[in-house]
Amino acid sequence: MFRMHQAQGSTDWRKMLEFVWGSLQVRLFEIGGTPISVATIVTVLAILSMTIVASQILQRATIQAFRFRGARQEGTVRAVTRLVHYLTLLTGFGIAIQTMGINLGALFAAGAIFAVGLGFAMQSIAQNFVSGVILLVERSIKPGDVVTVTDQVVRIAKMGIRATIVETRDGENLIVPNSLLIQSTVKNLTLGDEKFRIRIPVGVTYSSDMKRVKAALQEVANDLTKKWGVEDETPLVVMTGFGDNSVNFEIGVWMNNPWEHRKAVSELHEAVWSKFKDLDIAIAFPQLDVHLDERVVEALAGRTSSK
Repeated sequence: MFRMHQAQGSTDWRKMLEFVWGSLQVRLFEIGGTPISVATIVTVLAILSMTIVASQILQRATIQAFRFRGARQEGTVRAVTRLVHYLTLLTGFGIAIQTMGINLGALFAAGAIFAVGLGFAMQSIAQNFVSGVILLVERSIKPGDVVTVTDQVVRIAKMGIRATIVETRDGENLIVPNSLLIQSTVKNLTLGDEKFRIRIPVGVTYSSDMKRVKAALQEVANDLTKKWGVEDETPLVVMTGFGDNSVNFEIGVWMNNPWEHRKAVSELHEAVWSKFKDLDIAIAFPQLDVHLDERVVEALAGRTSSK
């Protein structure tokens, strides 16, 4: 009796499976000569569901990757995660379309002319977009860095997916395309550390005691190095040459804030001026010596005596 019930149950399950399978194979309509059945619809829905789940997983992984690399710009992280989301949906949608029997190649061919025109129009935007992604991944330039762009010192305020907002020393905000940061040479003054050396030229008269001048400049450099808290770096004082009216020196002092470069240069100039004034060292200035011919001198002397 048990075996009869078991055989009957097995037959019922087989019939149920056959019924379900038969129902899934029912043709609903055709697309491009490809029959669309219930099984096709279920497969497409399953692909789309898995695509959404995969998108959520990839977005979380992207956020974790940005946190690991130290990126805290909310707008930037949101932009990249949305990009990942759209790319994942596009991939899943393409697979679903192919499953339904729609030839994507035919669709692309039909829209080729439109795509070419759109490509030319979007070339600049796409270039800046890709450059933004590269900057976000490399992290060679990040918010807060002090960089030199087109011979201008600026500070990175905010990095977007298309453009980067920078701040000048005059408080102006500039929108710089990301492609400019990728394709041109950018000097990052704070990439490894914030140490920065400033140099100023100093010219003294030929009658000055050069050893005394160099010692005075070295003392100024050492004092400012201690004041600016960069005592692990050695300041530099060198004689650079002999000018028309002066013996030229150069003094180089390290500081730890490139953004305050102009203020530091002013402070260095003031310190040199004060030191030379205390030691009675003359700073050279342009002079012109005029030598007159003897006949001219005699003529001038004769005119003076006749008066």
